[in-house]
Formats: sequence, structure tokens, C-alpha cells
Amino acid sequence: MITEPTIAHRPERHTVGIRVRTPFKGMFAVVGQLLKELRQWVNAQQLADQGPFFLRYHVVDMEGEMDIEVGFVVGEPTPGDDRVRPGTLPAGDYAHLTYSRYALRGNKALIGWMRDNGIAVDGQTTQEGDAFACRYEAYLTDYRVEHRKSAWRVELAIKVE
Repeated sequence: MITEPTIAHRPERHTVGIRVRTPFKGMFAVVGQLLKELRQWVNAQQLADQGPFFLRYHVVDMEGEMDIEVGFVVGEPTPGDDRVRPGTLPAGDYAHLTYSRYALRGNKALIGWMRDNGIAVDGQTTQEGDAFACRYEAYLTDYRVEHRKSAWRVELAIKVE
């Protein structure tokens, strides 16, 4: 399932998250470990009814290191600790769609739609890779109800200029 892409304005949202650099190869195993760690932290802080959890791509370099953050949306600024840091998903216009099962197809569909419609990404190409003002995948399905990641509904969103 992939919904039709569209653009919507989003307000700033407060987050907590764990940001790391990791090679693309093996990245999803790292993401799984970080999600588990962050879930435990969120539960210990009694924040589990907020959310959703998300994977944010700060810098994408499929051949080198990815700069990623596994995060969780919270209702108000929340202090972190040495590992879990407070942050935000910035306000702005986002191109977005929702998919399940097919992350690569979902990403290709949104990026292709943006290209075909002349919609510019809020970001830049750097020596480290493609840097984004904000690009994330929000996990809309509650993992406590549905354990199979392949069945999750995921919203892909990219901040545009």
C-alpha cells in the first residue's frame, strides 16, 4: 500500500531521540536496537501514550555513513539524558505519503513525485552526503498491537523549500 503523495504544513513538534552515525549496510539492525532502547526509555519516563516513534535521516550516504536519529514525538519539551536527547521536527511544508511493507517503493514514489512536480527538498548536498532539513519515517502503527514491521503503516515525510 502506498498513498498518493501530497504536501501539508506541519507545526514544530518536540521530540526525544538517539542520534548515531552508521553505515547503510547493517543500518536497519542498528535502528531495531535503538528503537528497543528508546522504547524502554519512553516507558520508564511514562511517555508511551504520546508518539509516534520515527526514524529521521539527517544525512544520507548509501555508500558511506548515514547520520540518523531514532526518535519519539512528545507533547512538550522533555529533558533527556546522556543518551536520549531532546529535539524537534521543524515546522514547515512537507511532501509526504503513507506506505506499508515497501519502504523502497514508498521512497521512490515520493522522491519521483517531487521531481516530476518541481518540488525542491529543503536540504543540500555536502561532502558527507545528502543533508536534509527534515526527512523522517513515522511509525503510525502501535508496535504493542502489531509486532510485524511488515504490517506497519509508515508515513514518509520530507521538508520542502
